[in-house]
Amino acid sequence: MFEKIKPIKKARVGLYSVGLKAYWDQFKGLRERLINYGKFIEMRLSEWGEVFNFGLVDDEISARAAGEWFNTKNIDIIFCHSATYSTSSSVLPIHQICKAPVVILNLQPTVKMNYAKTSTGEWLAHCGACPVPEFTNAFNRAGIKYKIVNGLLGMDKTPEISVTDENTAEREEAVYAWKEIKEWVQAATVKRTLQHSRFGFLGNYYSGMLDMYSDFTMAQAQMGIHVEILEMDDLNKFLHTVSVQEVKTKMEEVQEFFEISGDSPSDPIARKPSPEQLEWSCKVAVAQEKMIREYDLDALAYYYHGVEGSEYEELQSGFIVGHSLLTAKGIPCAGEGDLKTALAMKICDVLDKGGSFSEIVAIDYERGTILMGHDGPFHIAISDGKPILRGMELYHGKKGSGVSVEAKVKPGPVTTLGVTQTGDGKMKMIISQGEAIKAPILMIGNTQTHIKFNDPPEKYMDKWFEEAPTHHFAMSIGHNATLFEKVAYVLGVNKVII
Repeated sequence: MFEKIKPIKKARVGLYSVGLKAYWDQFKGLRERLINYGKFIEMRLSEWGEVFNFGLVDDEISARAAGEWFNTKNIDIIFCHSATYSTSSSVLPIHQICKAPVVILNLQPTVKMNYAKTSTGEWLAHCGACPVPEFTNAFNRAGIKYKIVNGLLGMDKTPEISVTDENTAEREEAVYAWKEIKEWVQAATVKRTLQHSRFGFLGNYYSGMLDMYSDFTMAQAQMGIHVEILEMDDLNKFLHTVSVQEVKTKMEEVQEFFEISGDSPSDPIARKPSPEQLEWSCKVAVAQEKMIREYDLDALAYYYHGVEGSEYEELQSGFIVGHSLLTAKGIPCAGEGDLKTALAMKICDVLDKGGSFSEIVAIDYERGTILMGHDGPFHIAISDGKPILRGMELYHGKKGSGVSVEAKVKPGPVTTLGVTQTGDGKMKMIISQGEAIKAPILMIGNTQTHIKFNDPPEKYMDKWFEEAPTHHFAMSIGHNATLFEKVAYVLGVNKVII
């Protein structure tokens, strides 16, 4: 719906194929055949990342050269294509030199060999599974972590040299394998993007929310982000540069993507936004986007309360509309100073899964659902219809008044992603999958959605609360548990799926 303000950083993907040098003189055409399999993998990987294919590694000398070469390319993840048998001494040195996460690809070119016509050379082109246990044993003893993708190569045509059918593109085993591979590249994309991200921290934490408080150095050490500490002055200076035409343009944007509400039938403090409230929200939204661009920010955590009637108190009253628009443009904005949930939202957004600021609102035991949402910014891209703007005479639990967003997530599969901090100072990702269902929500100017999990609400909450979460999390669309699990692995942070 919106063009992203900042592009996502593509993962830098390393690739090599393995073989045994002794084979090349013995079996004509085998070396070239395996190299071509590697080129096919390179082509597929290039759909999602920037690929650096070293080619064939067939002894420890070329392995060391590959490791050094990958380091010069600043690789985020390495795929080891187990093309045929190879000794583990031809693989281990690569990963002792280059420390990027490694994924072994055991992708057989054919569903089955032609047993009546298969020679030794033909067999060797299909025996990629043979050395994988040897590789994993060496990795384990060297303290190197690894992951494996097993399945079919998924080519759509058979090489002339082959004596069997290698068109496996539509086979379930190939589709699954490439889904896994894509997710690994996406996980590496998250890591690279975070390592080049600037997160703004505007104002302060909501006082007393102890789960919010985190060490900025910890965030950079574990997630790679830079935290830019901002003052309300940094935003206010842009407010004074906003022109009448810029407000008008922003108003047109707001009216295109939001529905302007009437008075709430149930809540006397939720009313139709006044023209003055809308105009002020649009003016503040222009200033917010100017600040984001000036400081080159990728996300924002914010909260501010000031003296009643002060200039900054009035300024913060117009935050929600602009922060919702920024979230839709790839700059997630998390309220109450929740930097950890801003991280969760950014991860979801990089993966094109949304990422809306949420918490548990209430339980509907009759429907077996948990109502999830929050006041404040909402990710428009995952909305069920146009989000509604309501004028709030009072922000509940906070000072001030202004325009708030009321919306719910489109029905279908969803995944919640929480980022919390444990007692030892480590970050942890908490992941759960459910279904968003159509059901009535409160008309009080908040975002809310009924989510049904496999467990009944009380059992789900037993498990979630036990993980000591930050009370906010990001709501994403789709079932993304395996994808988020890979992100945690690549980032080197703990995770739990509930």
